[in-house]
Amino acid sequence: MRNRTILIVDDEPRSREGMKKMLSAWAMGEYDIMTADNGFAALAILGETPVDLMISDISMPEMNGLSLVEKLNDMLLPRRPSVILISGYAEFEYARQAIQLSVINYLLKPVSKDKLVAAVEEALRAGEENNRIGLLQKMADPQLIAVKEEEAVLSDPVRMAIQYVDEHIEEAVSLKDVSEHVHLNGSYFSSLFKEQIHMTFSEYVARRKLHKAKELLLKTNLPIAEIAERIGYQTAKYFNKVFKEYESMSPGQYRSEMNKTEADI
Repeated sequence: MRNRTILIVDDEPRSREGMKKMLSAWAMGEYDIMTADNGFAALAILGETPVDLMISDISMPEMNGLSLVEKLNDMLLPRRPSVILISGYAEFEYARQAIQLSVINYLLKPVSKDKLVAAVEEALRAGEENNRIGLLQKMADPQLIAVKEEEAVLSDPVRMAIQYVDEHIEEAVSLKDVSEHVHLNGSYFSSLFKEQIHMTFSEYVARRKLHKAKELLLKTNLPIAEIAERIGYQTAKYFNKVFKEYESMSPGQYRSEMNKTEADI
C-alpha cells in the first residue's frame, strides 16, 4: 500500500518549508510531503502523482490558489485531492469562491501547527469518505437502484417476484419458478414484469446475482468458482461469461481493480 501524499503549494520559501516541517513531524513517515513553489509546478505534480490533499496559498504570482483549484477541478484524475486554501489576510470574496470550489478548509496566515494539523486531519477524513462513496457508486447498478426507488408503485405479483429472487439468490431462479410462485401464466408474468421493471426477468435476475457477486468479490477472498456457486451458477465459466457481458471485465479483473482503488483510499 502506498503512502498517502500531501502537496504544499506556496511561492514563499519560508512559509512553504515551515508547513512542510510541521507536517513532516506530525506525519512521522506515514505521509509523503511534497512541495511546489507555483501553480504550474503543482499541476505537473498532480498530473503524475496521486495526491490525497493539496494545501495552497491563495496569493501567488501568475496563477493564484483559486485558479489552481479551478484547473484541478477540470483535470481527469483517478481521484481528486481534498483542498485547503491559505490566505495572508481575511478576504470574504476569497472565502466565498473557495466554498464554491468545494474547498475543505480556508485558513488565515500565520497558521499555527495545531490549526494546520487539525485542518489536515479533517480534510483527509473528508477525502476518505468521498472515496468510499465513490467506490460504492462504482459497485452500484443504476437499474437496480431505479427498481428499488419504484418498488412502492409496483404491482403485488412483481413485488413478490423481486422478493422471491432475493430469497433464492443462491439458486438457479427461472421464470417458470417465479410465475408459479406468484400464480400467473408465464407469458403474462413475463410481459407484466418487463412493463413495470423496464428489463426482462432474466436480465433482472442476472443483474441481481452480479450485484451479490460484487459484494463477495470485494468483501471475501472466496475463489471465483465458489462465488459462482453461491449465486446459483453451475459453472465458473458461465459466471465469467455473464459477468464480462455486464461489466466488460472478468470477475478476477473486477476484484483486482476495485481492491486496488480501495487500497489507495
